[in-house]
Amino acid sequence: MTNDQLQAAYTSATGQVAGQVTRLPGGAGNRIYWRVADVATGHTAVVMELPADPLKSEEASKQEALGELPFLNVHRYLERIGVRVPRIYLDDHQRGFVVLEDLSDRTLEEALVNGDRRQIYADAIDQLALLRAGAERAPDPSCLAWSRGFDFDLYQWEFEHFLEYGMFARGSTATAAELQELRVVFAKVSRELAAAERSFTHRDYQSRNIMVLRGGEQVVIDFQDALLGPRQYDLVCLLRDSYVELDRALIDEMLSRYCKAMGIGDVAGFAAFFDLLTVQRKLKDAGRFVFIDQVKKNPAFLVHIPASLRYVKDALVRRSDLASVSEILAKHVPELR
Repeated sequence: MTNDQLQAAYTSATGQVAGQVTRLPGGAGNRIYWRVADVATGHTAVVMELPADPLKSEEASKQEALGELPFLNVHRYLERIGVRVPRIYLDDHQRGFVVLEDLSDRTLEEALVNGDRRQIYADAIDQLALLRAGAERAPDPSCLAWSRGFDFDLYQWEFEHFLEYGMFARGSTATAAELQELRVVFAKVSRELAAAERSFTHRDYQSRNIMVLRGGEQVVIDFQDALLGPRQYDLVCLLRDSYVELDRALIDEMLSRYCKAMGIGDVAGFAAFFDLLTVQRKLKDAGRFVFIDQVKKNPAFLVHIPASLRYVKDALVRRSDLASVSEILAKHVPELR
């Protein structure tokens, strides 16, 4: 979009005089975000510029033929169940943009620099529990999340994504026998994960997708790829975050907090599944970061591979049933030795 188009969008949405336009840093997605300001009043809003094919999910999914902009569809559902999401000032997605509330640049990751880490994570856990409990009480087939989910095939695709980019693309020389063993165990893990009860899952509920306002209120963003998954999935995203490493004591405290909020009695069993899912998700992340570098030509995420794999290493120690995976990966992935 040109500056004139961005300013016109801002004025149409807010009634304010548009002035300064600033492009905001982007993540791994294809959307572009612009901050537009009325210099005289200091009022700002964010224009979300949509990609050429805005109906296509940016994550792997069997459901690709979507009839509505995923961001708007999922936003409507989250708002209905009481989750704090950005306010929409103007929906003009047919012309390629949506004008949103400006949540500032303070992500949860940024808030941790000078904030109370325990309280910040407690608030994020409480909102996640509110989201999940609300979704389990009020499933809604009109929300796109209910049309797609983490099943055996998707978990397996992500494991293969790790093999392709997290191992082969980094120079792995694993033997055919080793790859066969990995695939056998990965398939077993995928079956166990896919058998878990599923409901609304953000898919990437982590420190860069939660904004923290000046008064401490947390706002959830980047939810357009939501789907159905187990309760532990978003917890892995938050507590095994590739961008902010947490010690195990805090992780266990937050798992217990979530279990209490959700009325889950078997905390140990819940944590064991959390560790199993950690292996799957963080291997996927490590491979994805290489993919983003080699295919999308964005090397910014490579620095987060070691943290992702440290989480895998810790989880493998806790899952003795994955000893063969641990042994093979230690030979071919330097961070897992």
